[in-house]
Order: sequence, then structure tokens, then C-alpha cells
Amino acid sequence: MSADGSPAGDVPLAIDVHGLNKHFGTKHVVRDFSLQVKRGEIYGFLGPNGSGKTTSIRMLCGLLTPDSGSGTCLGYDVIRDTAAIKREVGYMTQRFSLWEDLTIRENMDFVARMYGMRDRTTAVPAAIADLGLTSRQDQLAGSLSGGWKQRLALAACMLHRPKLLLLDEPTAGVDPKARREFWEEIHHLTATGLSVLVSTHYMDEAERCHRVAYMAYGRMLVNGTVDDVVRGQNLTTFAVSGPDLPAVSLKLQSEPGVGQVTPFGNTLHVTGPDGAALAAAIAELRGDARYRIEQVDTKLEDVFISLMAGVTDNFQ
Repeated sequence: MSADGSPAGDVPLAIDVHGLNKHFGTKHVVRDFSLQVKRGEIYGFLGPNGSGKTTSIRMLCGLLTPDSGSGTCLGYDVIRDTAAIKREVGYMTQRFSLWEDLTIRENMDFVARMYGMRDRTTAVPAAIADLGLTSRQDQLAGSLSGGWKQRLALAACMLHRPKLLLLDEPTAGVDPKARREFWEEIHHLTATGLSVLVSTHYMDEAERCHRVAYMAYGRMLVNGTVDDVVRGQNLTTFAVSGPDLPAVSLKLQSEPGVGQVTPFGNTLHVTGPDGAALAAAIAELRGDARYRIEQVDTKLEDVFISLMAGVTDNFQ
């Protein structure tokens, strides 16, 4: 492992794609998409809804054919070897996609049959047990809570022992405890050599990844470790607390040097690319004893909001 917690530099790549493009009609949904994910790495894939994340994931796992570009997934060509990729990839979709009128065990057995697993009589009970589903195996999937559905979906993804997991917003709609347990399981799996590409809207989840990439409106904007991404934007952030913050926010947004003003609980994060100009913009507040102002570390969310200010929706 390297100093930042990511796999060492000589680890082979699970994903290595360059210049992938995808159109739907006249819409250029993914533009020149390039990505390298190391084996045993958790790679966070972030961006707003409609940014092309799901389309990119589907191109990687053989469900969509790129219009142009090239690359490999688990050593297989993403254009010619889609059948081989599907056999070695687990893909967890945004929405629960198993059969709600089947029990957990019946769902798992059905998935095993689809993969043609000859050892399914032993593999299914083992997968159910690994994710703590044994006591619920005769429960209908449709009656499960969001967290248990998530756990079942992950068990189904892992049933055929994939080398790569592609997770498309897997924790949407589940409670914080279930999210934490899910991520503990993901880290446990990657310790065995499994690679994970996970799209998420949650900044705390992004910070659990070895590296992250941010995509907006079909284009990859930044990638690297969380620290690298934050440092690379060279933003300065001040936290402002005091009375009547909505009015303060409105005033600051019109000041030169202020890139964005974002509420965080009882404070405002005031962020900009020029530290001196930003300090000048809030100088008047410093002279008001009612307000407390301190420079704070720029958060990942501050960075992504700043990035979004500089891109244009490709569907407009």
C-alpha cells in the first residue's frame, strides 16, 4: 500500500480505458472518458444526476458499446470481449433489481442458475451466510427494508465471485447505520483483492475511497486522492457564523473574490480561488463583533460546487 492508503504503484489495472464516447441520438452523453482503476482499489465516482456516470459504468461492464475509444476491463477488451467481462464483474444498479416475490434464498438460487454455477448448492448458502442473511433467507425480498435489500443485492453481485464490483449509487435511500455496515463490508472485500468502482452522491463515502473522480455533463473534471483533488483546486475557505446568515449570504455572493457561499449548519462556508480577494470581501464582517470568522480547510463538497460553476449542461 502507498502512503495515501491506495494500492502500490506496481499493482496491475482492473480498468484501463481511454477516450470512450457515447451518444444517444444527438446528445453526446459521455465525452472522451478515460479511467484507470488499480486492482484492489476502491475508486469513488462522483457527479450530479445526468452527468453520464451510469452510462460510463455500463460501457465498462459490457452492457453498452462505446461509439469510440478503447480499453480493457480485467484485461478484456471493452468492445470485443463484453461476454467475458460480464462473467467476472458484479454490477449493483441504483434500484433494487431482484425479484420481490421470491425469497432471499430463491433469488440467490435463481442468480446462481443464470451464471451456470455448478456448485450453487454450496455457494448460495455460503454467500447468504457471508452477508448475515441466513436468518432471513425465507423472507420475501419485497418485504425487506432498504438496508436488507441492499445487503441482498450485494450478496447476489458477489455470488459468482467477481474480480470487480461496479456499484451505481448503492446506498441511496438507506439509513446511516446500513451505509456504514455496507462500507465496512466493501473494505473487507477489497482486502481480498477485489476492485470496486462506486458512484455516490455522499461526500463521506467519497472520503472512504482510495481515489475519486468527478464527472459533470459527460466530462471527467478531476481525479486523484481526496487530498490531491482538494489541493489541486487551490481554494480558500472561511467559515462565518453569526446572526441573519441568509442576508449575509446574499450580500457576499455579489462580492468580488467570492466564488460560492454554502450553508453548513449554523455557519456559512465562503470559498474563492484568491485568498486575498476573499479576505477583502469579508473584511466588513470582521469589523462586526457579532460575527465569528475563521479560515477552515476546504471540504470536498466545496470543491465540487466550485467545479460545477464552471461547466455547462450538455443537454441544454
